[in-house]
Parts: sequence; C-alpha cells; structure tokens
Amino acid sequence: MKKILIVDDDLTLRRILHNSLEQRGYQVVSVGSGKDALAQFNQDGPDIIVSDVSMPEMDGFEFCRQLRSQPSGKLIPFIFLSAKNELNDRVQGHTIGADNYLTKPFEMKELLANIEALIERSRRVHAEIVHLIEQLANPQLKDTIFNSNAQQSQTTVPIEETAIPAVPAKPLPLTPAEERVFWETIQGYTNKQISDRLFISPRTVQTHLSNILSKLDLSNRTQLVRFAYEQGYEKA
Repeated sequence: MKKILIVDDDLTLRRILHNSLEQRGYQVVSVGSGKDALAQFNQDGPDIIVSDVSMPEMDGFEFCRQLRSQPSGKLIPFIFLSAKNELNDRVQGHTIGADNYLTKPFEMKELLANIEALIERSRRVHAEIVHLIEQLANPQLKDTIFNSNAQQSQTTVPIEETAIPAVPAKPLPLTPAEERVFWETIQGYTNKQISDRLFISPRTVQTHLSNILSKLDLSNRTQLVRFAYEQGYEKA
C-alpha cells in the first residue's frame, strides 16, 4: 500500500483529502505545517507528498526546499496544491523541486491522475535501478553492457580497459551498521524495506544513508548505486 503525506493547514481540506485517498486504497498521513511534515518525513518517509504553500511555521516552499536538500528527499514525488495561482508562484514551485503544481479549487480526478502518474514514474525508476544492479551482478552480462556502451560512444578503447578491475574493492569508510544499510540500498531496497529487513526504524535507516552519502561524497541513491558498481562493490 502506497503512503501519501498530505500537508495543509486547512483542517477541513485535509480531512477531505485524507478520506478520499484512503477510499482509493492509499495509506494517508496528514499534518498542518511544513515543520510537522519535515518531522513526519524524517520519522517514516512516504511514497509521495501533496503540500499546500501558505502555511504557518514553515510554508510549503521552504518545506520542499529543505526536503530536497536531504539525500533521502531528493527523489520523493512532490505535488504542490495551492490557492497561490500566479505564474511566479507556479514557476517558483517547480524551481524549488516540485514535480507538479495544481491550483485550488481543484478536481479530485486530476489530483488522483497526478498522484498515480508520479508513483508509477517512481516505480519505474526504482525498477530500472534494480535491473541495472542485477545486470551488473551477472558476470556474463558485463561484457554485453560494456560492448553496448563502447559502440554507442564509438570509441576504440578495448572492453578489458573499461571493465571493473579484478582487484578487491577498497574497504568502505563506514561503520558496520552503515555497511549493512549500504548493501541493502545498492540492491534497490527502499528505506521502509530496509527498515523491515534489518529490524531498525525508517528514521535510523535515513540517518545511516545520510552518513553514507556524506562519507562517500555522494548526493543521492542513484549516485550511490553507480559508485558501488564502478568501484566493484558486489554483494557476495
């Protein structure tokens, strides 16, 4: 069941959205400010966020900005749902990092279409990462991948020179707990899945992941997967 985080200071609208989305099979969590939303995200990350802009304590723009500054929040699908309908507001929302910007009053059918489309896009991205990892874990497919890349770039570099070195990868500069999260992450598991598999809280997973990205000087999961592949880290 996909989880949606609703962020709006209008209690009536929150209840309407909460009930409508639950009836359509989503798990819904709703809060009234960007500050509370950030705390909820850090505690148990959702699959998608629908947020108002004008709110007390922390508005939607600042919430989105802070969310996107976190490694674990860079790829979360994000929709603004706001009465601020000026062109500059919509441009600012997209510039900050929102995937879409809908204006109030809105049609529930349009909101649902956006939610479903963004969740499906997120699913495809995750599936592609998992597929890449599975390919790279299969020695028989490595030459095929490198062959394809070499043909596309029309270079004359031999395949052997571009392949992963046979020497063992260097030890990771991580704690044992961070290493466990590292291996789970490069296999394509989400924070929630890692939490369930390692019997730790989603917040602990996020903390470890943030530390991993910081120590390896990376920005997001995609870079982490590429790093693991290029450096020869493969799950035994």
